[in-house]
Amino acid sequence: MTDAINRCNASETAACCCLDVGTVLDNTDCTATYSHKFERRDQAEAMLQELSDKARAVESEPCLIESRFSELPDGVQLDVNFTFSCQAETMIFQLGLR
Repeated sequence: MTDAINRCNASETAACCCLDVGTVLDNTDCTATYSHKFERRDQAEAMLQELSDKARAVESEPCLIESRFSELPDGVQLDVNFTFSCQAETMIFQLGLR
């Protein structure tokens, strides 16, 4: 039992090694990124729309969506950043994609 208590850090309680939510969610990482290569641009655009709809369903304040399409010899690269107003929304969005 002593080992379990000693392994707890300053933000945990010794009784159960529970974490304070602020230790995990400190709002320093509010951006989720997505990057994928598609065969055709219409596929990339459809994915951007699907991801944007999912982000809009999660947001409490408008999510900043920055997308870039890069033409490649063998397809189209889609790179997107979704910046939410808080880290919890970012995590909910990311978990929803699994």
